[in-house]
Amino acid sequence: MTEAPEAPQRMDPTGAAHHAVNARLRERGPAAPVLLPGDVEAFAVTGHEELRELLTDTRIAKDARHFAALQEGRVPEGWPLAVYATVEGMTTADGADHRRLRSLVTKAFTHRRVAQLRPRVEQLVAELLAELREFAEKDGTVDLWEHFAYPLPMNVICELLGVEPQSRDRLHELFRVLLSTDSKPAEIVSAGRETAGVLAGVVAARRADPGDDLTSALIAAREEDGDRLSETELTGTLLTLTVAGHETTMSLITNAVRALCTHRSQLELALSGAVTWESVVEETLRYDGPVGFFPFRYPTEDISVGGTVIPRGTPVLAGYTAAGRDPRTHGPDADRFDVTRPPDQHLSFGHGPHFCLGAPLARMEAAIALEALFGRHPGLELAVPDEELPPRPSFVGNSTLVLPVRLGG
Repeated sequence: MTEAPEAPQRMDPTGAAHHAVNARLRERGPAAPVLLPGDVEAFAVTGHEELRELLTDTRIAKDARHFAALQEGRVPEGWPLAVYATVEGMTTADGADHRRLRSLVTKAFTHRRVAQLRPRVEQLVAELLAELREFAEKDGTVDLWEHFAYPLPMNVICELLGVEPQSRDRLHELFRVLLSTDSKPAEIVSAGRETAGVLAGVVAARRADPGDDLTSALIAAREEDGDRLSETELTGTLLTLTVAGHETTMSLITNAVRALCTHRSQLELALSGAVTWESVVEETLRYDGPVGFFPFRYPTEDISVGGTVIPRGTPVLAGYTAAGRDPRTHGPDADRFDVTRPPDQHLSFGHGPHFCLGAPLARMEAAIALEALFGRHPGLELAVPDEELPPRPSFVGNSTLVLPVRLGG
C-alpha cells in the first residue's frame, strides 16, 4: 500500500513562534507543502542550497499570470497576500520587463549613491538619539521601535523618493494592513484603495514640482518614452520601494537590538572593536532576518526541489529565515547568534536577478544605527523578556510590534 502524502502545514497568519515553525518545516525536507490563508495550496522552500538554486531557476516566474489558483478564480477577494501577487513592479516582473523596471531604479542604489547618503543617515540617527530620553518613562523605558527603528528608515527612503512628511506615517499604517497576513478582507480592500490614492498624490506632487528624487526621475523617464513605464508600474514601483525601503531595515535594526541584548558577550565583541558592526548586521540577517517567507514564485512547469515535486502554477514561498538556520549549511550551531561567523553566508536579500537593490542602503543604515545607539547607551537592555514581545502579525515579515528597552546610563 502506498503511504498517503503528509498533509500540508497551515501557515500561522499571526507570525507566532516564527523559528519553531521554520524548524518544523525543515524537518519535512527542504521544500514542504503549506496551506496559506483562504486554504490556498503552496510550497515553502526552507533549505539554504535549494533556495539559492530556486532563486536563479529560469523555470520559475514572478508574474501572477502563472499563478494557477488566481487565474482560475480560486483566490478570494481581499485575500491577505494579494498585494504580493498583483502589484505591478519589479517584484512581479520577469525577463525583459524586470530588466526594464530595475534599470530605472538601479542608479538610486549604487554604492556611490548610498555612500553619498551616509552623512544624512548619520544626521538622522543623531537627531533621533538626542530625542530618545524625551520619550522615556521615569524608569528610563522607551519604545525603541516607535522612536528609533521605525522613523530612521522611513525618513531615509521617503526623502530618497520625494514623499512629503505628511504622507509618511499614513503610508506606514496602510502598509501594516496590506502586509499583515492576519488582516480582514474588507480592511485589505479599503487599505489598497487608499494606498493607491496616497501614492497617486505623491506622483502628482512630484510631477507638479520635480526635485532631485527618484520619483521625479521615474516620471521623467516615463514621459521621455511613454512605453517604458506605465502609470500603474510607476505607483507599483513606489509602493515596492517604500515598503522594502523601511519595513525590512526597521525589522533588521529591531532584531539586531534584541539579539545583542540577549547575547551580551556578542555585544561586548562589537563594543570593544573585536568585530565590526557590519559583522553584527550580517549575523542578524542570517540568525533572525527581517523577511520570513516571501511570496511568490510560480513554476512554469513541474519542478523537483530537494526531491519534492512542485506542480506548475503553484505559489512558492522563499523561506529566508528558515534557510538562515539550515544546519546543513550553517552547521549544528545554526541556532546560535555568533557575530564572528564569516560574513554574507545568508540569502536574506535574495539571490539572482531579484537580489534586493536596497541591500547596501539597509546594511549601512543598520550598522550606523547600532553603533551610535550602543555607543551612547552601552547598558541598554530589554524592558521585558524577549519571548514576551508581541510578533508582527505576519509570516512574511519577521519582527516585533514594539521594542521596549531601558536606556541605562
